Amino acid sequence: MSYIKENFLLTNKTSEKLYFNYAKDMPIFDYHCHLPEKQILENKPFNDVFEIWLAGDHYKWRLMRNYGVDEEYITGIKSNHEKFITYCTVLGTAFGNPLYHWSQVELKEFFNCELEINGENAEQIWNWCNDYIKLNEITPQKLIEKSNVTYIFTTNEIFDDLSTFTKIAQKDYKFKVIPAFRADKIMNIEAEKYNDFVDKLGDVKTLSDLENRIEDRLKEFIRVGTTAADIALQSVYPVRDEKDAEKVFAKRREGGHVTQEESEIFKGYLTYFLFKLYAKYDISTELHVGAMRNNNTEMLNKLGLDTGYDSIAEDDGIKNMSRLFDRLNCENSLPKTVIFNLNPKMNAEIMTLIGCFQDGSARGKMQYGPAWWFLDNKVGMEKHLDDLTATGHIGAFVGMLTDSRSFLSYPRHHYFRRILCNYFGTLMENGEMTGDEKVVGEVIKNVCYYNAIKYFKMDE
Repeated sequence: MSYIKENFLLTNKTSEKLYFNYAKDMPIFDYHCHLPEKQILENKPFNDVFEIWLAGDHYKWRLMRNYGVDEEYITGIKSNHEKFITYCTVLGTAFGNPLYHWSQVELKEFFNCELEINGENAEQIWNWCNDYIKLNEITPQKLIEKSNVTYIFTTNEIFDDLSTFTKIAQKDYKFKVIPAFRADKIMNIEAEKYNDFVDKLGDVKTLSDLENRIEDRLKEFIRVGTTAADIALQSVYPVRDEKDAEKVFAKRREGGHVTQEESEIFKGYLTYFLFKLYAKYDISTELHVGAMRNNNTEMLNKLGLDTGYDSIAEDDGIKNMSRLFDRLNCENSLPKTVIFNLNPKMNAEIMTLIGCFQDGSARGKMQYGPAWWFLDNKVGMEKHLDDLTATGHIGAFVGMLTDSRSFLSYPRHHYFRRILCNYFGTLMENGEMTGDEKVVGEVIKNVCYYNAIKYFKMDE
């Protein structure tokens, strides 16, 4: 039987009351994920548990690589069955890794199976889950609705086809799927296929043309419900003059290769342009910093992007972030912003910086986003709560997200909710905060759901 019990991660009676009375049954608003919207629209039944559990999930791939598993059993030619058995075997000794918890919870939540995941039980789990999938015709819709999800913000590049979202809206789903606007492929001017991406926007010769097309596309996104945008940078770069950025853009459009300095000139300017644009249309901006991407060139060439070869970066450009926010603020063009930081040693620096740019236009206008990617584990979430409460205001926090490509990731919200309730429950039992359960419970419900609903304008 599974080691996951009803009081999992809840270490005292007060924590249990908070979770079961206030957090457990709250809906889920997944305001940042990478779920494929076309798969949600098609809503085809899955063939086996591998398709749901392992295909495309680079979290699990990394764990297997860290154990020394040959790539053939991860993304290679081995069968779905062999890959699944291998993952279960590896997971059985991954104590402390969040996947050790998440996978066990997913098995119980979505397949009603409480066998402990390990090599000994792997074959039985494979058969159990596949029988369950066939018997219940498990589809993306069923998985999402079972998780009590109301809104999903997918992550979509500027040139993506938006008709899928219109078609999804015509379905009888109990949840809404809305694209978040992302211009990263237009930002990353050093990329080999950069001009191909720009060409998808039409006739773009100058930087001014590019800016106009970006705004045109944003308005098209807004027409299908978009209220959020994503920007992903390893580091925030200085804002340079538009003329400098124009020179770099012209060089690249003419087929030239840009230097690192030229790339940073362009990214610094375009980040500033995008922030101003998002403020103009009241689009909440999700800024992701601190990821050093594509470290392994050999595997990048073999498998492509987003396959588990990224890591935590040393520099997130906080001085440049300060100057960017200050300039935008002086120009009355600083949008609501959620900063996702991947380097935990910078938590307090970013928290104190965003406190300099709050105002009465929104509760928690400048947000320190949840523990993300390599930090969405017990240690990372607890440190995040320590730093957030010490230097910010937990009552304004917009809560958890999945940041996932897997339809089984929604228990991560409950993982966070249990840690949140245990955090408050422990402080209450220690006499370090109010003992009024109802007051604390309202804060928990806001953090779990209602703050994000208001922040991203889903209540309008």
